Amino acid sequence: MEDKLDSIIRTALDEDIQAGDITTLAVIPPGLPGKGIFIFKEDGIAAGLNVARRVFGIVDNTLKFENKIDDGSFVRKGEIIAEVKGKVSSILTAERTALNFLQRMSGIATAAHRLSSAVKHTKAKIIDTRKTAPGLRLTDKMAVRSGGCSNHRAGLYDMFLIKDNHIAAAGSITKAVEACKQFNLANNTSYKIEVETTSIAEVEEAVKTGADIIMLDNFDLAEMKKAVEIINGRCLVEASGGITGDSVAGAAETGVDFISVGAVTHSVKALDISLEIIKE
Repeated sequence: MEDKLDSIIRTALDEDIQAGDITTLAVIPPGLPGKGIFIFKEDGIAAGLNVARRVFGIVDNTLKFENKIDDGSFVRKGEIIAEVKGKVSSILTAERTALNFLQRMSGIATAAHRLSSAVKHTKAKIIDTRKTAPGLRLTDKMAVRSGGCSNHRAGLYDMFLIKDNHIAAAGSITKAVEACKQFNLANNTSYKIEVETTSIAEVEEAVKTGADIIMLDNFDLAEMKKAVEIINGRCLVEASGGITGDSVAGAAETGVDFISVGAVTHSVKALDISLEIIKE
């Protein structure tokens, strides 16, 4: 995972720096010492501190980064969450990339925390989706965990998720599930099988196939509760589709095991965090 994270960070740095940080090269003496302090400008959950640390390390491995809190901590407006010491020129060159990760990841973690808090009185777990920023799935999903929620599948390669178009092409839910079972058998794999359903009739068919998880897509609360009763513990149940912070508690109270919320990553508002330079 470290190699993958480094690759993401190096791509972000290259996007920003390319031939060089010309303003810093022109204005800042090469050896000028100083430090930068990261300040939360609004209440929220901190996430991405170790990613920020690595950003500075890649730009200049002589920089010293110190966390003041841990990822997943609640932070009040005005609190300092970290500081970095060393060459001011290196700190400024890494600043925007580090802040981009910190702000986005803290925004995701803050949204995830609100959702997880709303369902803590139930057994339901909030999970994310594949609706992440292209190239940032690793860090987006890290942030989800920092906020107290869980990750769904990482991508198309680690779990079967039979959706409406798969079902239409295969001919039925039963045929699609059977094809996945045959794939596992032929390849000596044991990938979990999840089926998306859009009606009670599809739930009744899916549960007979022996699928591991049944997704209830855009069910209202009454239908959701009925589906949970029909499934009756024979597999895990995921609620999905249009669930928000206002409706998540009601969905959780129907007895589902998981609630997937794409908005926690695809519509997140970055948290306001600043870096202030202090000369030493």
